[in-house]
Amino acid sequence: MLNWPEELAQATLEEPRWSQAGSNLCLDFHGDPRRARLVVFSDGNHHMALQECLQTFLARHAQIGDIFYATTPPGVLLQWLDAGALVIGNLRLGVRPQLFISPPTVLERVIAAGHAVAHEPFMRSRGNVLLVRKGNPLGIRGIADLVRSEARLFISNPETESASYRVYADTLKALAHKTGTRFDWLDRPSGAESDGRVVYGERIHHREAPQALADGRADVALVYYHLALRYARIFPDRFEFVPVGGAPEQPEPENTVSDFHLAMVGDGGAWGEALCEFLLGSETTEIYAHHGLRRTHS
Repeated sequence: MLNWPEELAQATLEEPRWSQAGSNLCLDFHGDPRRARLVVFSDGNHHMALQECLQTFLARHAQIGDIFYATTPPGVLLQWLDAGALVIGNLRLGVRPQLFISPPTVLERVIAAGHAVAHEPFMRSRGNVLLVRKGNPLGIRGIADLVRSEARLFISNPETESASYRVYADTLKALAHKTGTRFDWLDRPSGAESDGRVVYGERIHHREAPQALADGRADVALVYYHLALRYARIFPDRFEFVPVGGAPEQPEPENTVSDFHLAMVGDGGAWGEALCEFLLGSETTEIYAHHGLRRTHS
């Protein structure tokens, strides 16, 4: 299993750790919900940038105690917000967020359910790239190489992670059309795994994509540039990435970019407004730029 680094808002902890990587590990629930006076729900693919921002904010406001934040796919967070709790195995988390970060279509559902009144533009991706194992053993150089019989492609699940799947599928379709490549399985995604050419994630592709490559179950993954950048930085001996469609310098129109907005839930509690102000400021812009994203302007 990949040895992921910790992503807590608190920089250091002295308490004992316990987990079993194959069956009992929670990577996308961060912090101490009992101590936290600030809770954030966010889609997970930009978790590395969000963690640095929350760590910086918490260091300046120690009286918050901790920031508990969840970085699962949006559908999980919507269900959690509506139900008031989420059960993970035998653990029940009954916390409510003060801030929700996600694509605007997701936040429209938060507003429609009466949890928030508005959302604001936050960040934008810089397109999608191909993640491969270090050394690129199959010599994959672009979209056209994905039709080779030996190139097994990992992609997020069209049912459990529909938001990211649409981004990746739209990119594949558009770039395939531009390069004269055909991906017939995109028109019938539910049957694509039968020949072993396509490997779907199950629930959390931003963890599953590099693990599938590390396990040898896939040879290449289409992921956001900022995710591939993260993997190459924290696992430099395991992964590298291949740009496609102008990403990341200037993504072509065919390489779909994603927008992420933020919304205050309810009145934001004691710290929601201050965190919003920080996240919309220049320091956060610089942090997210370091991690491969750019500011979205309204």
